[in-house]
Amino acid sequence: MPYIPHTPEEIRDMLEVVGVPDLDSLFAEIPPALRPQSFDLPKGTTEMAVRTAMERLAAKNRIDMVSFLGGGYYDHYVPAASDMLLSRGEFYTAYTPYQPEASQGTLQAIFEYQTAVTRLLDMECSNAGVYDGGTALYEALMMAVRHTRRKKAVVSATVSPIYRIVLATYTKNLHLDLVVVPHKNGLDDFEALSAAIDGDTAAIVAQNPNFFGNVQDFTELFATAGAKGAVSILSCYPVLQTVLKTPGAMGADIATAEGQSLGLPLSFGGPYLGIMTCKKTMIRQMPGRIAGRTKDNQGRTGYVLTLQAREQHIRRQKATSNICSNQALCALRALINVCLTGNEGLARQAARSIENANYAAWKLCSIPGVSLLNEAPFGNEFAAVFPVNAKQVARTLMDGGIVPGFPLGRYYKGLENALLICCTEKHDRADIDRLARRLEKAL
Repeated sequence: MPYIPHTPEEIRDMLEVVGVPDLDSLFAEIPPALRPQSFDLPKGTTEMAVRTAMERLAAKNRIDMVSFLGGGYYDHYVPAASDMLLSRGEFYTAYTPYQPEASQGTLQAIFEYQTAVTRLLDMECSNAGVYDGGTALYEALMMAVRHTRRKKAVVSATVSPIYRIVLATYTKNLHLDLVVVPHKNGLDDFEALSAAIDGDTAAIVAQNPNFFGNVQDFTELFATAGAKGAVSILSCYPVLQTVLKTPGAMGADIATAEGQSLGLPLSFGGPYLGIMTCKKTMIRQMPGRIAGRTKDNQGRTGYVLTLQAREQHIRRQKATSNICSNQALCALRALINVCLTGNEGLARQAARSIENANYAAWKLCSIPGVSLLNEAPFGNEFAAVFPVNAKQVARTLMDGGIVPGFPLGRYYKGLENALLICCTEKHDRADIDRLARRLEKAL
């Protein structure tokens, strides 16, 4: 709880500058029913009493629940050294490196981050990051539109529905044709996706593992797209790229990801990190900024902004994007996590998560009436089908301290009885056994 040293006179002066009569006016946009009704604090109480009362209110939040919720955001272990390193003043207070000569540390960190994510996704180039995974996917689509000068995008329905909403929202007034190809029982319909790609298609957009958790190989589909002049875009889960066939190995032209799983703790609304990588042939369409390493006239290593396509750097009408910022602190946190965990550590993290998910699937499918949505391979998530409504099952288990997963019926018609269940290395057999017992009792 912060100490705010403003006198009533100072608060009145600030409100006058803002142009509102009182503090309540600052929150006028929030419906009255959603505002705090009362903290029930008597006037003139002590700081210690106020702190105790606020801690009592905060304790009403459920922080003791075991969660199997995934769907694009994952609770992986974050090394203890991460917070210590990230909280150093030179990192914590740094901002955009507009002056390279005064921002060598920040630029080096960005360069090292770019190097790490291109190696992880097996791609050639990366930018310094964007807002989140959904924004990264939109930016990738706009790269493809500029590159091909076409106006159609073929999107698989197995791509995160949250990301597809982002695509639809940002492209609503851009006169783009978004063709969403239905899934086949939670799997990509390769035949239908290939048939939808034609001479007007700017990009094919897919995800691996897909939103249902299934793992598929898009190599042939991307080859088909390339033969028709379309750009191949793959959204992926970065931690699992240490054990799966990478976007680069599949022939993706652009690969994006949500970087939260690389050391960013789960929180209400972020902050998140949009990872963007591409082939070198696409680099001039890349939004944001790209740091490079060079030598000065004395042979010393220096870091610079090699390409600066943000509207702050060039004429607005020539910018590749005006929503491509990212707090470099998020990218730095991902870099610190990758360096602390290492190649072997990330692979173990991925393998343990997959092992836990397979154990959970086996355990739950031993319950009468429970089955998997399909028999295809999956990563650390899978869709389980119940004999009753999954949302009701989820509510029942949440009352008992378990968040069992994500009800798929919210976004997929016909899957009202299906639940998306996620495991990471932080789950143990006891957690999974408890989930199975509670689920069997609820059914």
